[in-house]
Amino acid sequence: MTGIPVLDGHNDLAWAMREHAGYDLAAVDLAAGEPALHTDLPRLRRGGVAGQFWSVYVPCSLAGGAAVAATLEQVDFVHRLVDRFPDDLALCRTADEAEEAMGQGRIASLMGMEGGHCIDSSLGVLRAMASLGVRYLTLTHNENVPWADSATDEPVLHGLSDLGREVVREMNRIGMFVDLSHVSADVMRDALDVAAAPVVFSHSSARALCDHPRNVPDDVLARLAGNGGVCMVTFVPKFVSQRWADWYDEGQELVRRRGGDPRRLADTEPVMAERAAGAPPLPTVADVADHVDHVREVAGVAHVGLGGDYDGSTYFPAGLEDVSGYPRLFEELRGRGWSADDLRRLGSGNVLRAMHDMEDARHGDGGP
Repeated sequence: MTGIPVLDGHNDLAWAMREHAGYDLAAVDLAAGEPALHTDLPRLRRGGVAGQFWSVYVPCSLAGGAAVAATLEQVDFVHRLVDRFPDDLALCRTADEAEEAMGQGRIASLMGMEGGHCIDSSLGVLRAMASLGVRYLTLTHNENVPWADSATDEPVLHGLSDLGREVVREMNRIGMFVDLSHVSADVMRDALDVAAAPVVFSHSSARALCDHPRNVPDDVLARLAGNGGVCMVTFVPKFVSQRWADWYDEGQELVRRRGGDPRRLADTEPVMAERAAGAPPLPTVADVADHVDHVREVAGVAHVGLGGDYDGSTYFPAGLEDVSGYPRLFEELRGRGWSADDLRRLGSGNVLRAMHDMEDARHGDGGP
């Protein structure tokens, strides 16, 4: 199946480029194809990717000013990436700009910060990042921030603090998506109580099918219809397959026994690489489609999207190994009775509609 444009919610190319090449665009060949990465221009085209939220992520091991500085380096990389390929990419700040770029055949390039530690508890930093083009903030990453609990940390606040609620209100005011991937279920509920604009889950799947705390419970999915938000289903095996989630949990327990911190990728990834030979079979395109179907059933067809998390995970489902694989998922869903119109909603229409609605909800002075 071809012709379904994708606006994906989360891709970690920027951090992968920092790790792989020190941000040196001359050291990789994104134009012809780069096998060391999941993402390059030819595969984006084959996958029908018409728009991408590039994650400007930094790990929780960076804090305070160091996290803010590293996030700015990530933002700078995305700007340089777009400048390097002006015929293929267009930096976009609004839904209208994204639609215009997609209509021109360029890949609409938006940015999302992954983790509230990126703003160092400063609304001024939040506004400055918005002025540079950042269009969402994931409220936490793998660890708590002073004003919100993470899904993968011990709960402290059991939701949002007063500052956390102020962050949500300020994001609504300036026209930035509140991204609820990575946060605890209590934070999800608190944020939906406060939000006056659609939220997104930039890369999360359904907890009813895979009981991982990074996934979204049904009661939260059911609230997306009233909020107007979108759950962008991710492809990461431990969020798709219960067998993979259980295997990963066993590895995290081994990390703990060895004195590491399972919230830290630097501690977790070497252990998982050591255990790779015993990994369960990779999930399939059909397994991802099950999550898409479930979100549609609970939240509604207007509230489901896609957030692959490419270049942010080592493993991906068979058939979805890189950014070229989206048409295989659409073909699976077409076989399950999805119409072409509903597939277009899933691919990009729902998140563009939510972005228009989020922008329309802006109020007050000081927006980007």
